[in-house]
This record gives sequence, structure tokens and C-alpha cells, in this order.
Amino acid sequence: MARTNFDTLLAAGAHFGHLKRKWNPAMAPYIFMERNGIHIIDLHKTVAKVDQAADALKQIAKSGKRILFVATKKQAKEIVAEKAASVGMPYVIERWPGGMLTNFPTIRKAVKKMANIDKLLNDGTYDKLSKRENLQIRRKRAKLEKNLGSIADLTRLPSALFVIDVMKEHIAVSEANRLGIPVFAMVDTNSDPRNVDFVIPANDDATKSIEVILDAVCGAISEGLEERKAEKVDMEAAGESKAKAEAEETEAAAE
Repeated sequence: MARTNFDTLLAAGAHFGHLKRKWNPAMAPYIFMERNGIHIIDLHKTVAKVDQAADALKQIAKSGKRILFVATKKQAKEIVAEKAASVGMPYVIERWPGGMLTNFPTIRKAVKKMANIDKLLNDGTYDKLSKRENLQIRRKRAKLEKNLGSIADLTRLPSALFVIDVMKEHIAVSEANRLGIPVFAMVDTNSDPRNVDFVIPANDDATKSIEVILDAVCGAISEGLEERKAEKVDMEAAGESKAKAEAEETEAAAE
């Protein structure tokens, strides 16, 4: 399994925490030292935590369940969209829609509304409307797309959340906690790790640091999906062999 290592994390600046005065004492176990007033994260612990998170995410993907990626901060948005899409997982990179997990049926209604607009746009129903009305509908569709785009095919609650910056995404973390959905997260020295099930202590502000960790976890998810596919093929092949053997037995008995 392709995993991240100490040197890769070091080169990406994953060890740089926040100023000492901004720290959260609950992050003490993950802090190696302080240098020039800045906390330095213990990357040996980060490597172990990335491996632990990657193993768990691989199993979730292998069982056919969905992982929702959440990152609305500027330096994480593009890389999260790219990496999550590469493994076919949903993501939220604009604004977290409050109640997205705890009030999931309402979110599904909004997704259905978007699908309905698409249907009516495609079958020409809206062509009969005035230019102004048509423009209003298209604007509404664009707004829904921006907020719900990548979660449009999320038909049920995700089985896990992967969060970058638990302080910024505290509403998402809180909703997952309430529903018992496990939270995987990159947690910096200024954040509280206590509401996170799989803590990855790392710099959550540097794009390179985010990218290195996402490469590792998405690589594991991809492996899980591949293993699931391979198992499915094996099961189908076994089913065909069994059916063939039974058919041959039946033929032999008939003779």
C-alpha cells in the first residue's frame, strides 16, 4: 500500500503548527517541541496516524460505503475536489449546508429539486417561458449546483467524514458526532482533537501538507475499491462455475 512517510511529510511542511499562544492543550501528545514560538508537530506520530486512518478508510471503501470529504478553506478546496472525485467520493468545498447530516431528508429534497430543473431544462419545458423567467431558473440551478453539486448522488448518509480544519468545519464535525458517524480529520495544534475519531496531527493550512495526506488516504480508498471490484468478479466467476457444475449434474442424471 502506497503510504506517506516521514520525509515526504517533512518536505511538505506538515510539521509546522501554530504559534504557541494559540495552541489547544489537548494537542499536547502530538507536539514534538517549540521553535521560535511555533509548535512543531511530531511527524512520527503523524505517520502512524495516517496509516491507521488509511487502513480504516480502505475498509469502509471496500465495503461499498461512502466517505464525505469536507474542506471549505481556500487552500484546501481545489485539492480536495480533485482527490475526492478521483476515488468517486462526495465532497463539500463551498459552504457546509447546516443540517446536511442531521436534517438529511431536506438536503435530499433540494437535490431532487435540482434534478427536476435539469429534466425540465432538457425536455424543453422551460423554453416556453420568458427570457427573464428562464434566467431566474438557471440562476437557481447554478446556486443549487454550487452548494450541492458533488453530493447530488449521495442517496444516504455517509459512513464517514474526512475533514480538513476541524475548527472551521465544527458544524460538520458536531453533526457527525450527534449521529455517530466517524470523523477522520487533519488536526492542527490550535484545534481540539477530542471530537475526532481518527486524528491526523498535521499542518492544515499548507496546500502541500494537505495534498500529501490526501494522496495517502485516497490511495488507500482506491485500493479498497479495487479489492471490492476483484472480490465481486471472483464471486461472479464462482457463481457461474457452480451453475455450470449443477447443469452438468442435471444433464448426467437425465441421461
